[in-house]
Amino acid sequence: MKKLKSQSNTMLIHAWLILVVISLACATKGIGAELNKPPKGFKALFNGKDLTGWKGLLKRPYDDPIERAALWPAELKKLQQEADENMREHWKVVDGVLVFGGGGRSLCTAKDYGDFEMLVDWKIKEDGDSGIYLRGSPQVQIWDTALKNSEVGSGGLFNNQNYPSKPDKVADKPVGQWNTFRIFMIGEKVTVILNGEIVVDNVIMENYWDEDIPIFPMGQIELQNHGNTLYFRNIFIREIAREKGTNRLTSAEKKRGFTRLFNGRNLNGWIGNKQGYTIKDGIMICDPSLDSSGNLYTEKEYGDFVFRFEFRLLPGANNGLGIRTPLTGAAAYAGMELQILDDTSPIYTGWLKDYQHNGSIYGVVPAKTGYLKPVGEWNYQEVTARGKQITIKLNDTTILDADIEKASTPKTVDGKDHPGLKRDKGHIGFCGHGDQVEFRNIRVKVLD
Repeated sequence: MKKLKSQSNTMLIHAWLILVVISLACATKGIGAELNKPPKGFKALFNGKDLTGWKGLLKRPYDDPIERAALWPAELKKLQQEADENMREHWKVVDGVLVFGGGGRSLCTAKDYGDFEMLVDWKIKEDGDSGIYLRGSPQVQIWDTALKNSEVGSGGLFNNQNYPSKPDKVADKPVGQWNTFRIFMIGEKVTVILNGEIVVDNVIMENYWDEDIPIFPMGQIELQNHGNTLYFRNIFIREIAREKGTNRLTSAEKKRGFTRLFNGRNLNGWIGNKQGYTIKDGIMICDPSLDSSGNLYTEKEYGDFVFRFEFRLLPGANNGLGIRTPLTGAAAYAGMELQILDDTSPIYTGWLKDYQHNGSIYGVVPAKTGYLKPVGEWNYQEVTARGKQITIKLNDTTILDADIEKASTPKTVDGKDHPGLKRDKGHIGFCGHGDQVEFRNIRVKVLD
């Protein structure tokens, strides 16, 4: 029996080792690991099989979008055919991985993109050097952190001259291991998250091709090379629509007594930190390049009301909606502040209190989480203040419905004094906290 048991154990160990080897091979090849399958809301730029959806970069000087745009169609077609032949010679698909073997030019998406969120895994060898062009402009840097004794991590906007070009920290994995970028390109600003760490935080990307104009509104995405062997996989994109604010009342809202608080052209009807907000395409923008640290209030005061608005967040952005607030003092205490926050950002991981999440009455009542739309998309919010009852709907889901008197008796959850909870009237305002947040379609219905 002992001999049979020993043989049985040996067979089981051998079988287990075989399974481990098979699973490791599968993981390497992506079998059973959902390799190149996009997460919800994303599309795959690389199918893991061939170069469908990609094209070669035109030879100089036509790698410059300005020079390329000046080409006659027939000439462009001829040059593109040559570039595609170069692409097929130097870029290959091996076991679900996009591999550059050296000697050729960069790889470009066949389609142009405007605002987007991009996910991409990349790997380099020792002394490797690469990058990702956004809208045809260089570049989100990829390199061996020891290259030329740089000791600067990947992810920086390498070609910036006036705005930051280096990443805030080194988050690269050792050379030869896979890294993951999460890149947001919204307007002129770029956020780069490398292996879960924010290394570039809403930095303006300059136009490398013409520094006197902003980065192009549309352009191809490019996988750059410097002749080194490169590896890419899991290349996904989520396009973000550029929608303008209509700032018009619906016929139903007119019948129900709503009035418009923002006309889409100027800040008439608002007071306070008007210098920290700009208007563009019918959108009110809290602009961090200006003095955006003060509050912007309605001229009128409101007691009981229904307040509707839409807001759009950049990664990690922080603002707030003050209600029943005076013109002085912090809205969160002198009145009430309803959080407007990208609480999905890694910068808040581990320290954000329940009552600090988006939609919460700051320091008083936590809101339900998980109902924000992805960063860069517009959120619709409705706030109803009726006596002591405050109700908040976010994207048609009620995330908070609370009696503020009960919620603060005998004390608030943050243990601090909130005298503003006793106010029955005050201004409505946006609390600028130095981050870019956009607003549109702002209207109110008085319930007093």
